[in-house]
Amino acid sequence: MKAMAVFNPGPIEQEPLRKVDVEPPEPGPGEILVRVKVCGVCRTDLHVAEGDLPVHKPRVIPGHEIVGVVERLGPGADRYLPGMRVGIAWLRSTCGTCRWCTQGRENLCPEAKFTGYDEDGGYGEYAVVRQDFAYRLPDALDDREAAPLLCAGIIGFRALKRAQVRPGCTLGLYGFGGSAHIAIQVAKYWGCRVFVMSRGERHRELARAMGADWIGTAADKPPSSLDAAILFAPVGELVPPALEALAPAGILAIAGIHLTDVPPLNYTRHLFFEKELRSVTANTRADAEEFLALAAKIPIRTQTMAFPLEQANQALRMLKTDQIKGAAVLDVAC
Repeated sequence: MKAMAVFNPGPIEQEPLRKVDVEPPEPGPGEILVRVKVCGVCRTDLHVAEGDLPVHKPRVIPGHEIVGVVERLGPGADRYLPGMRVGIAWLRSTCGTCRWCTQGRENLCPEAKFTGYDEDGGYGEYAVVRQDFAYRLPDALDDREAAPLLCAGIIGFRALKRAQVRPGCTLGLYGFGGSAHIAIQVAKYWGCRVFVMSRGERHRELARAMGADWIGTAADKPPSSLDAAILFAPVGELVPPALEALAPAGILAIAGIHLTDVPPLNYTRHLFFEKELRSVTANTRADAEEFLALAAKIPIRTQTMAFPLEQANQALRMLKTDQIKGAAVLDVAC
């Protein structure tokens, strides 16, 4: 099968992904083999390619926003039938028995494995996954629209929950890329007032189209204090102004898996009045199921820019330099 694999992690400008031709994976017990149609391009893939995240699998095939069709069933797999459309997300497996798994917080499982990081992902023509970690996708969304939901959407939704966003509240979004342009649709559906902080005119234009109530930069003071905020940009320097913009008891959730260093915080300006700073770690399957059902109900509409599989380096380079309006996807089955 054709695939793009990370040979030597490094700056994306040096094209660390190379085209390879490998044998398709075989589904094991309880697994399904998925023929990949489309795979979303996520900032986590960029962190894997550039080495911001330590290598877990040499020459890994990235990609964890996978939309495809069940090709074959492994022994004992009976949840799906060949030909069914399914999605594969970042969380690939957990132990199921630790205290985090048994408390409904499997995203914190110390034995968790992740798609496109611990095992090969969707930057290739086929992928395998445990059947209980695959998802049915809303029929109302086509393949390209559905792909970003499987990480950008799910993580944005968990960030909304971690920030305790409530219907009618005032929400600040710092950074406006693939995840934020989905999260804003949920927030507006809940009747929230949404302020967007972004420097790039391409992203500001998209925010306007998505119904943002105010658009500025992180250096600007928003029209009113924020009940909640989400930091999507992997920039630690944005943490202090985001905290300062919060109302008393406000919560800032950081949605990324990687963040540059956070500058020193001033307790009175940034944290007093019971403000909170929270991280977001992966997602649970319950998060994914809840979000996908909501996405079909709203319905969520994603804006995508498509690339052929062989241009994965270019797609990641454009993501790094904020040239993607919405989310990038790879058309794998062309």
